[in-house]
Amino acid sequence: MKSEQFVRNAYQCILQNDFEGALQWFEAAAAENPASAEIRYRCSVTYARSGKIDKALEHAQKACELEPDKAEYALNLQHLQSMRIVQDAKKVLDSGDMAPASELYQTVSVLKEAVHLDPLYAEAYIWLAVAYSQLNEHALAIASLKEAMALQPQDDGLQSMLDQFKSRLSTYLHDSTT
Repeated sequence: MKSEQFVRNAYQCILQNDFEGALQWFEAAAAENPASAEIRYRCSVTYARSGKIDKALEHAQKACELEPDKAEYALNLQHLQSMRIVQDAKKVLDSGDMAPASELYQTVSVLKEAVHLDPLYAEAYIWLAVAYSQLNEHALAIASLKEAMALQPQDDGLQSMLDQFKSRLSTYLHDSTT
């Protein structure tokens, strides 16, 4: 079957760090065998690793439609949905301007959904902590950041961020009592 050869070609490209070539082969395999959930899943993973979340989501959704009972396909889809939410939230939080409180509360809400979709995705906890901090909810920011630190204990930058949040909490508490 051609699609199997296309998948082998895709993996050859991956081994050569040619991810664009791999994506072309995966797309050819999916076109040749559109009912293959496994090809869609593999294509989705490759798109995600290439930073192309929309295309990754498209293929992940199709894999789940083709084989709705396959847990790894569902987990992949949930992870990609979480990644999409975090990408959108980062735009609000990283805009340079302080977002209005209503927008920040909405961002917190969607980031909580990202954490729910993929509780092992540390970046969702980190951005949730940033959103809480911008709302002066420093204790919640610290709690969220500690979750991220448990998932990524080797990330020294998180300790620095935690120290900043603790300092902000201390300042906030001091200012509110004076």
